Amino acid sequence: MLRVIVECAKGIPKKKLGNPDPITTVVFREKKKTKAVNSELNPVWNEILEFDLDGSPLDASSFIDVVVKDYETFGKHFIGSSKILLGDLAGGHVASLPSKNVPLINEKQQIIGATISLLIVYEKPSNADDQKPLCLTRKRNKPLASEAQDFQIRVRVIEGRHLPGIDIKPVVRVLFDGKTHRTNVRGGNNPFFDEMFFYNVNMSLSDLSDEHAIMRKWLLLKDPDDSTMGARGYLKVSIIIMGTGDEAPIENRLFRAEQDDLESNLLVPAGVSMRTATLSLKVYRAEDMPQDDATVQTLKQFLGGEGDKKNLVDPYLEVSFAGKKVCTKIIQKNANPEWNQLISLNVKDDVIGTTFLNLSQISHSGGNVEVGFLPAFGPCFVNLYGSPREYGDLPDRFEELNFGNGEGVAYRGRVLVELSTHLDKKVEKNVDDIPRDDVLVAQFQRRRRYSLCSVFHSACMLQEPGGPIRFEVTLGNYGNKLDSTCKPLVSTTPNCFAVFDNHYYYLPWADTKPVVILTSYWEDISHRLDAINILLFTADQLESNLNLLKTAISAKEPESRLTEIWLKLLDHIIEELVLPALEDRLNVTVLDLQKKNLREAAVYNIMQMACCMKEEARDIGSTVADIEDWLDRIKQLAEEPQNSMPDVIIWMFRGEKRVAYARVPANQILYSSFSKQACGKHCGKIQTIFMQYPMDKNKGVKIPAELRFNMWLGLSVHEKEFSRFSEGNFSICVEMYENQALLGKWGTAGLINCHKFSDVTGKIKLKQELFLPPQGWEWEGSLLAEADAGCSKFTDEVFQNEIRFPGGEWKPAAELYTDLNGEKVASPKEFECPPGWTWEDDWSFDSNRAVDERWEYGVTLPPNEKPSSWVAAEKTFHVHRRRRLIRPRRKLSGKKTVAKRRDSEEGWEYSSLFGSKFHIKERCSDTFRRRRWRRNMIPSHCSGCSAIFKLEGVLSKTEEDKLFGAKTPTVSCHFSSYIYHLRVYIYQGRNLCPMDHNSFSPYAHVSFLHMSKTTHVIQNTLNPIWDQTLIFEDIEIHGDPQTVASCPPEVVLELYDSDQVGKDEPMGHCKYPPLINLQPNIGCRPKLQWLPITKKGHNAGELLLAAELLLKLDDDDLPIVPPRRSEKLYMVPQGIKPVVQLTAIEQVLTWGLRNMEAFQLSPVSSPSLIVECGGETVKTAIIKNFKKNPNFPGSVLLLKLLPKEEMYAPPIVLKVIDHKPFGWKPVVGQCTIRSLGEFRCDPYRTNSDICMSSRAMMADAQENVVIDVESRAISETRDEAVDWWSKFYSSLGEQQKCNPYLRKGYDTLKVYNCELEKVEQFQGLTDFCRTINLHQGKTVDDDEDPSVVGQFKQGSFKIYPLSDDPSVPAPPCQFKELPESGPQECLVRIYVVRCIEVQSKDSNGKCDPYIKITLGKKTLDDRDNYKPNTLSPEFGMFELSCTLPQDKDLKIAVYDFDKWSRDEEVGETVIDLEDRLLSYFRPCCGLPQTYCSGVNQWRDQLKPSQILQNVAKMRGVPPPSIEEDGRSLLFSGKRYHLQDFANILIHSHLGPEKERLSLHVLRNLGLVPEHVETRTLSSSYKSNLSQGRIQMWVDIFPKRLGLPGPPCEISPRKAKYFLRVIIWNTSDVILDDASITAEKTSDIYVKQEQFWNWDKTEYRNPPKLIVQIWDNDRISLDDYLSVELDLLRLVPPAKTPEKCTLKMLPGMKGTVASKAKPTSLFSRKSVRGWWPCANAQNGSCVLTQGKVEMTLEIVDEKEAEERPAGRGRNEPNMNPKLDPPRPATSFAWFTNVSSILKFMTRIKFRWIFVWGVLLVLAIFFLGIMFLSIPSYFAMKIVKPLT
Repeated sequence: MLRVIVECAKGIPKKKLGNPDPITTVVFREKKKTKAVNSELNPVWNEILEFDLDGSPLDASSFIDVVVKDYETFGKHFIGSSKILLGDLAGGHVASLPSKNVPLINEKQQIIGATISLLIVYEKPSNADDQKPLCLTRKRNKPLASEAQDFQIRVRVIEGRHLPGIDIKPVVRVLFDGKTHRTNVRGGNNPFFDEMFFYNVNMSLSDLSDEHAIMRKWLLLKDPDDSTMGARGYLKVSIIIMGTGDEAPIENRLFRAEQDDLESNLLVPAGVSMRTATLSLKVYRAEDMPQDDATVQTLKQFLGGEGDKKNLVDPYLEVSFAGKKVCTKIIQKNANPEWNQLISLNVKDDVIGTTFLNLSQISHSGGNVEVGFLPAFGPCFVNLYGSPREYGDLPDRFEELNFGNGEGVAYRGRVLVELSTHLDKKVEKNVDDIPRDDVLVAQFQRRRRYSLCSVFHSACMLQEPGGPIRFEVTLGNYGNKLDSTCKPLVSTTPNCFAVFDNHYYYLPWADTKPVVILTSYWEDISHRLDAINILLFTADQLESNLNLLKTAISAKEPESRLTEIWLKLLDHIIEELVLPALEDRLNVTVLDLQKKNLREAAVYNIMQMACCMKEEARDIGSTVADIEDWLDRIKQLAEEPQNSMPDVIIWMFRGEKRVAYARVPANQILYSSFSKQACGKHCGKIQTIFMQYPMDKNKGVKIPAELRFNMWLGLSVHEKEFSRFSEGNFSICVEMYENQALLGKWGTAGLINCHKFSDVTGKIKLKQELFLPPQGWEWEGSLLAEADAGCSKFTDEVFQNEIRFPGGEWKPAAELYTDLNGEKVASPKEFECPPGWTWEDDWSFDSNRAVDERWEYGVTLPPNEKPSSWVAAEKTFHVHRRRRLIRPRRKLSGKKTVAKRRDSEEGWEYSSLFGSKFHIKERCSDTFRRRRWRRNMIPSHCSGCSAIFKLEGVLSKTEEDKLFGAKTPTVSCHFSSYIYHLRVYIYQGRNLCPMDHNSFSPYAHVSFLHMSKTTHVIQNTLNPIWDQTLIFEDIEIHGDPQTVASCPPEVVLELYDSDQVGKDEPMGHCKYPPLINLQPNIGCRPKLQWLPITKKGHNAGELLLAAELLLKLDDDDLPIVPPRRSEKLYMVPQGIKPVVQLTAIEQVLTWGLRNMEAFQLSPVSSPSLIVECGGETVKTAIIKNFKKNPNFPGSVLLLKLLPKEEMYAPPIVLKVIDHKPFGWKPVVGQCTIRSLGEFRCDPYRTNSDICMSSRAMMADAQENVVIDVESRAISETRDEAVDWWSKFYSSLGEQQKCNPYLRKGYDTLKVYNCELEKVEQFQGLTDFCRTINLHQGKTVDDDEDPSVVGQFKQGSFKIYPLSDDPSVPAPPCQFKELPESGPQECLVRIYVVRCIEVQSKDSNGKCDPYIKITLGKKTLDDRDNYKPNTLSPEFGMFELSCTLPQDKDLKIAVYDFDKWSRDEEVGETVIDLEDRLLSYFRPCCGLPQTYCSGVNQWRDQLKPSQILQNVAKMRGVPPPSIEEDGRSLLFSGKRYHLQDFANILIHSHLGPEKERLSLHVLRNLGLVPEHVETRTLSSSYKSNLSQGRIQMWVDIFPKRLGLPGPPCEISPRKAKYFLRVIIWNTSDVILDDASITAEKTSDIYVKQEQFWNWDKTEYRNPPKLIVQIWDNDRISLDDYLSVELDLLRLVPPAKTPEKCTLKMLPGMKGTVASKAKPTSLFSRKSVRGWWPCANAQNGSCVLTQGKVEMTLEIVDEKEAEERPAGRGRNEPNMNPKLDPPRPATSFAWFTNVSSILKFMTRIKFRWIFVWGVLLVLAIFFLGIMFLSIPSYFAMKIVKPLT
């Protein structure tokens, strides 16, 4: 029942005369109205409208239409309407749907300002729980919408209706993804197809429809060439989109009147015609276009010439939509072109950039409370991104980025466009110029000044630098220094050489952090960005609370704690969310208004649902899915397509080459004065990012740099607010470098490609006399010369050398100490620290180099005296070796080496070549030197941090001052430093991704800022337990501790696989913010957490760790040092390490191995098993002969300390070792048991509840296992009226197909709609042993899962705690009796009943399937008996023998028969026979309902009493006691009586009472009943997509138990029914021809067509009979009249032709409900009467044009043989006998004149013939009279006689 409570409406618009009288109509399968409220603009109804659902539940696509009209005496005036979706009610998320203030829209889909409030209550039908909802059951962890994945689209073409035309042969063509399928040709205007087509595609979720199941809906057909012709018929289809893990909905194919209603099931609502839409895109202008790629200009610049700086592009814009492309005109040589053109779209040059307008973001289809709108956009700029703007490489390596293939790495310009949609608009030109009067976009181009400040705190984890490093920050074109069209800005950090940190490099900025300043001009779109930030703030808060709730649920927190978190979450949602207003904005677009209305309506709806959930919800866990949906919805609302503010792009330069980049969305760092939530999440806050390589093919496996910075962006009017976010002291200085070369003496004569005074690169020339402060600034202090080159740390190095004769002993060399190039240097003791620097440590040997014991070796080759190359490993022929000594030093803060410019030789730094590393002391190999001149500046008229934004406003305007140098100051920020202490607790990892085929040795490398450490290596495991604490001493972090606590630096952990040969391979990485403790003596300890490890964007395992960062005030305040395992290896301390308890793991792990693949081309012969848990190892015995018996002997008992908390429990790792000759023991496979919670148990519970194998019971079965013949005679006569199919159809509830089966009281079986393993009550048939795949390592493609090399049969095991008191006895052993593990011969019967919806393989949408069964090495091929042209074939029974467990996998494959090509596999399913043989639930042979013979004869090897005795033995209970001659039975303390189950004898085939009673007891023990399971067919190359379903079951009989019973006969039924049609007469047929007498005649013959299957018991096509009355024409085409009869719903005929009219047929105009309802011909058997025939004109039937009298008769095969009848009047002409309808007389004119006269004298022509004869006689008489008159008068005159 669906109840709609219509409450009230508000804001009804007034009429021209008076107020309206509103009345509401609700349409849902029918129309219901409220009462009219007289003269009211805010009516209140409070009426309840009820809609009966007729037992059918709502589906996800259900909706109601609410229409408000003005009630008038004549007619009703339309006011507004709205559509409300009922998907939430159908999904069961809520019981009621409050729809408050739903906006009403008019006929033009515009909001009229009125709203209506309703309450919708849904009561599920009683059978709703039994029906499967028409939606896909999808997993919650959905993939990203933009990520491509495998989908299967199923299209079922059901039937057509009202197709126009005469004698048409319709066929349906389905086209998708370039593939075409066609249905079979049908006949008539209402054809029935019922054909399904499959399409397997790999697409993203966003490219598919939002609806994933459209069930039995009507499509409106139209002429694609002429849309004005209206509807051309209807087509009923079902469309299903299935992804990975989805289950197809079960389609209800039974006839229902409401589904057959065109109006209520039409995808396009009734009365709404299809309308064309025109997308009009106005293209105004573009700006910031990059320069062209000019090879000649590049060559000129390379040769030192001045290239043409204005080598601009010739831009034009290309627009594509739905496969159509339109281009604007070309603007020659212009970086800021103006097109002003209009591009209209009906629904090979160099590419500058590409952008996309997502139609789902600029339009909305509407929802429950959300009003939809057509696509609209702008006027607004769209940004273009692509490859870097400068052209350094030919060709461009990143050209693909310009086409939108991947994330753009650089800003490429932007275009001002406007998009609008017009309905029913015809376009004459695709491209047209916009009149100048219509170019009104000035208010959308008004710009304001924005200021950007970025403070770089650290740059670490750098790879091999290879040169000076600097960072560039750009916002659009602003800040790009390598683009000659950009103005110079302070957009780059100073060049700095990286310092090694024992693993990575970092930039030694120390307490002086570089600062980047940018000013730019953009449109003020704060009303859009503020709304984005508010919604993102809400989403982040909701996501944080949701993760906290999930963690609490998984940790099994108390109910009170869960309720507290849940209420806090809902309260945050219910809080009012205020979006910025748009009224005072000048640049508001149509899309802005629509987006604001959409967001407000959606947020209000979420708040209302949160209120309802808070009041109605009872289970917190069930609400998580709804909250996740709310979170997804809020994130969708935060998408803003009109974001014209470009992203901030940070580039890392190595020398002059761009290396890596990072993009920061502008809204994340934007300051807003609207509210605190409107500010970006990272505005003025320190954030840490990983930079990435452009078009990185490794997807982030190698990290180029970790950057930590603070960024603030805001309007210039808000610059003063920057002081609230800033920290530290800013300083501004300018610098230039003085360069000299050694050409005999130091001077400028030897400088090549370098200027005397230049910037740091040496390429830009600067003049010393122009070294002046810019306007508005003044110098602070004097000119300084410094030699630190911007570095705050430096490492001096010296190499110690030794020599020897080949094979001799090493001794000091003549030049004991040299530099890197082999030049002699002073000894380390003679090195002096330069002024302004201080030593950090003593001289030490470098131990972080890849050398052998710190030495590297070389060979001297004449004439050289020293080696030219060095290697790490020592050889006997090496004669020279050296090792590196290093000593770090750092610059003292605030101290500078000051010297006057003239006559001073201090402040120089030297290098052998320009660009190589500089040093302080001059060496003999040095040929170049330089020194830096710096001077600080202060603003003249402003103060505070915001003064830094005044720099770029004072740049000179002359052409010379556009060079970078003195006019570009350097900004830095000085911070105070604090010393911290970091501890990283790494406990364990699990489920790591293997990197080798047979060796897994992971270790973790931990990086924190400029320091890094490494854990020890754990050998041969993917679940390592390090239990290690890494301590980072004396970490210097600059900045306020409170700021560090709010935004701490992140600990980065990288996992590597240690390899003995080659480079260690990365296994993934993760980030973790440490717990900040500013008061270590009173702080709390961190808690271990599982962190996901990612590699290439995918999950690569988990890591259990914690970290704490302690402010080091005093050494005594630090926590106690953790316990040590060795000298430098610390363990995780107590209090952080998981609490453990003594636990027993009792396992039957060693059951066996299956399907082991060869290892290195050698088969596995003698495997053993190693069990690892929590660091301990236990080994099993070796399997001596793997081929004969692949099972392990015995079981394993482990005692281990395990954590009490389940989340900390270590996994159990199982490794398979193969014992090869000569002692080689490789790991040939391993697997991991991750979750141990499901195996925990109470060791003191009774054994009666323990599920063990029932096949072990057979070991002690009685010897006499053959079923005895009952003492009383049992009739073996088979009832021919019933068969197995009767049993099957009766179990499905299809009564019409099972004949008298149920009336005779026979058994039924259980039909499962899934695999037997997926039935919940049977526990996956793994109650005894589970099958786990064994992996050997990574595959060739790293993106794939590790290869499966075999299967491990893991026996059931139990985990239970043990007492810490040794005096307490151990609990009893859980497993006492085990099944035999030896091989056994079995007989397997495979019953393949039928296939359902098999995927078509032929072009006609059909398939020719046959079965192929593989069991071990045996294959059974049924190719000769393929089923032609069907998607639902029926097969039969197959029988094979096998040996278990060797032949455990039964594979049933369906193939498509092809005569001329190779047969193609449709799909396959695999059944593990061993699991079924060993399972306690005994699925090897299902238990029937009764023990009997006859149709349902017992087919098991054991009698029910024998099975029951074995069950009692294995459960440890007394054997059953049978009394009273089998009528009473005592089992497990309970007495059973036969009369309680069957007190009467149902039929004569029942067996002995003893067995019947035993069977009833067994059926109450939860064993598998007699069944048919439905298995999914999967493809070998797309295993995650269904290829159809197969219904079947399998019986397994061990041969040692004797012969089984007879098999079931499930051969397909044959056709049994015949239709006889006898045409008796026709009447009132319109005659088109005319005879020689002008009489209307026609040459009539009758033709029948049928499109249905003769077998009534199969659901193929509905039985429809088409009778046509034809006019035989020799020259033109034959004309016909027709009538279409559905034999299942046959229209009762008329008794006489006068009562026969078109009103008898359903669907005709004026049809009157007849007292005689349509009946089935199969039930009436025979019917005779008159039916009307008509012709179709323009798709609709006109008046009756003929009638036909027929007899329709259905006879079965037996009756057809007894009462034969020939076709037509052929022999045997009987039953009934038909006489010829025409006379035997011939109509030859000259041979039978009497017959002609006799025919002409018929009643119809008699009087015409008589009057004709009389007329001829009269004419003859008058003719004679006129001929006789002259002679008569002559005789009178002459009178000859007288």
